[in-house]
Amino acid sequence: MKYKENHYVPCWYQERFLPTTGERKFRYLDLAPEQFRDPNGILRTKTALRRWGAASCFKETDLYTTKYGQYESTDIEQFFFGKVDEDGRQAVEFFSQYNSFNDFSGELSPDKVFNALLNYMSIQKFRTPKGLRYLSSLIRQTDKNRLLLEIQRLQNLHCALWTECVWSIASADDTEAKFIVTDHPVTVYNREIFPGSDYARTHTDPDIRMNGTHTFFPLSPTRMLILTNLSWARNPYGGGKKLRPNPRMFRTAMFNFTDIQTGRQLEEVEVNQINFIMKRRAHRYIAAANEEWLYPERKIPSDHWRKLDDRYLLMPDPRCLHLGGEILIGYDNGRSEAYDEYGHRPWQKGYRKKLKGDESRTLYAFQGEFARLFGPRRRGMNDNFGGRKPNDTDSAEFHRYHLDQEKKNLPAGLKQRRDARSV
Repeated sequence: MKYKENHYVPCWYQERFLPTTGERKFRYLDLAPEQFRDPNGILRTKTALRRWGAASCFKETDLYTTKYGQYESTDIEQFFFGKVDEDGRQAVEFFSQYNSFNDFSGELSPDKVFNALLNYMSIQKFRTPKGLRYLSSLIRQTDKNRLLLEIQRLQNLHCALWTECVWSIASADDTEAKFIVTDHPVTVYNREIFPGSDYARTHTDPDIRMNGTHTFFPLSPTRMLILTNLSWARNPYGGGKKLRPNPRMFRTAMFNFTDIQTGRQLEEVEVNQINFIMKRRAHRYIAAANEEWLYPERKIPSDHWRKLDDRYLLMPDPRCLHLGGEILIGYDNGRSEAYDEYGHRPWQKGYRKKLKGDESRTLYAFQGEFARLFGPRRRGMNDNFGGRKPNDTDSAEFHRYHLDQEKKNLPAGLKQRRDARSV
């Protein structure tokens, strides 16, 4: 029956990572190949690396088929995931080429592509074998029919928090290695939660409500969307496991397209570090057009989970950030709405709460540390403050200003860490 072979990573998405010419096949790696006994009773391991096209990768038979007695239904695959993939495909393509807000023109709606991408990513995080296990632990339910219904009910679970993140799109145009595909492509990284820790094993992924959790998603072999909690981008010196302000998930949230950072060119080691994180967070399978990209651990200086973030691997450029961020909306009928940068409404506790001194100081200190680490050239630009600048390099005077801010504002207890990053 049609729709019974279910690709939990859609074929259209996989094909984005294959060459446009020549052989369109992946090097498809099984991270936990099964063992078997041959006719002589000798224990052997199945081949781990295969050469397969997208139609053969990242799929399970009847993964989304619901069964009620002898009756089977493929409606969820056909109608629910079909619509999600149709809208998501257009959104992924758009953001893979996004450079600035000026990219919106004609009939293309910012709201439509933004909501389609968020919805696709949120559902993609659930629809994989790893995601279904996570959902099962979340709702304490093992019945597959119930899990598939809950995906539809909880499909926007991650969207409000991702909306309030700092968005950046990084590029691997200038590197030999490109991004791989995994069986759990919406990946999260928290430097304080190691893959083998009790939390990661129990809950599958670090909680996106935690300050230090980055979410990232490959849009193409050369474009990576990275979402960082604003509270972490303002203060990466605090606890990465602490919950961000206003961590409630099902609510309205506002997004400012002019805040999206683009233009960051990744270095070779950074692409391999990102691929390494994706490989470690995968459930069982990864794929790439080039076999070498499947083994990023061979190309990085350290595979220590926390050390991967020693030079703020996934962080947006804090020099593009600012304090405040309240959004006011007026309607033709006279009604108005307001949101602060963490999604609080005027009647809610915490709305426009005066910034604690440590958050403003840590942002200024972080801007200075970033300037010292990477020099006056920005690692991302956005459309704020009068539009995108004609170049991405700060003047000598502005660069000195940022360097002075680190000296003035870096908390005393972090001097040793600052010196260590200078080595």
